[in-house]
Amino acid sequence: MSQRHLICSQLLVVAMAVSLTAVAACRPVADPVSMALERELKAQSRPMAIFVVSVEGSAAAATGLADAETGRAMTVDTPVRVASVTKTLVAATLLRLWEQHRIDLDAPIDSLLSPKLENLLRNDGFDTRRITIRHLLGHSAGLDSYSSDDRFREAVLAEPRRIWTPEDQVRLTMEYADPLGAPGKAFHYSDTGYVLLGDIIVRLTGLDLATAVRRELRLMKLPLNATWWESLEVAPPSAGPRARQYVDEVELTNVHPSIDLYGSGGLVMSARDVAIFFSALFSGRIYDRPETLQEMLRPGQHEGAERYRLGIFAKRIGDQDLYCHGGVWGIMACYSPSTRTAVAGVTTHRDAYDPLIDIVQATAIRSQPKRDR
Repeated sequence: MSQRHLICSQLLVVAMAVSLTAVAACRPVADPVSMALERELKAQSRPMAIFVVSVEGSAAAATGLADAETGRAMTVDTPVRVASVTKTLVAATLLRLWEQHRIDLDAPIDSLLSPKLENLLRNDGFDTRRITIRHLLGHSAGLDSYSSDDRFREAVLAEPRRIWTPEDQVRLTMEYADPLGAPGKAFHYSDTGYVLLGDIIVRLTGLDLATAVRRELRLMKLPLNATWWESLEVAPPSAGPRARQYVDEVELTNVHPSIDLYGSGGLVMSARDVAIFFSALFSGRIYDRPETLQEMLRPGQHEGAERYRLGIFAKRIGDQDLYCHGGVWGIMACYSPSTRTAVAGVTTHRDAYDPLIDIVQATAIRSQPKRDR
């Protein structure tokens, strides 16, 4: 089937029982929108893929090679490491647990964390009785991020196949920086905070992180054909090889996934799958109650809360709100409530991230593929 046609003819059997967005996810794409996207992508110097899901239909475009050595083309179904886009799914999992009254978002984390992790925090001056799950979700716990320190990057490049543990990454954070402020005071983006959240999910559910996220979010009910938690799950039979991914011309495709695995990242997805998930999240197919999504999007009281809610960035372009999350290697996903459109884009090179963000955001706020007549 051409990448300009949507997946899952079998989903039509159940689509009548779900939302209009789900029905739209199985309609043929709107060629004019796909053609316009293709023109935009071909003007870029790096491989890219964009997938659009709206209530009116879907669109897809891709250009360049996912693997220059083999000549394999980039498509909307090409899997990539989505890095921090994983945070949106981790946050959604905790909100599902909150929705089911299995967790209090304002509960302190001292008794929820593994003792090793809790001890690392406490011994470095963090009062884990004052840090809550909500603080971690909104990056307001006063934690720095192990991944933003040049020393971690140097260590990764020196030993690309090293297996890192959550304890390693939290310990490095404690070594690299002291607390950045009191909990609940200010936004400080922290991969470390989401490593802690991943640990909490594992302890609360009694499942490994990949299984817990998949079950709580009911991902098996969505037509995700190229989504798996790297090294924790086996890739679906329908998934092709991952694209080669680069940062500053350095290929990081085969760096061990444990550098970003335990909640701050870890998922492999395609542009199509990311867009389908974002559409499902905002159209009522992940949570049981609309109030749960409202809680996810409600701004906190801390400095910088207008920028980041619970697991998702918020911004306003013109008169339209956008909810987005990106991944550092070149992934961006956005949802526009005004157009009811989800857009996900991927690129193989970090230096193409800024133009990719512009294309994804512009498409989300202006794009409504026309219904196939």
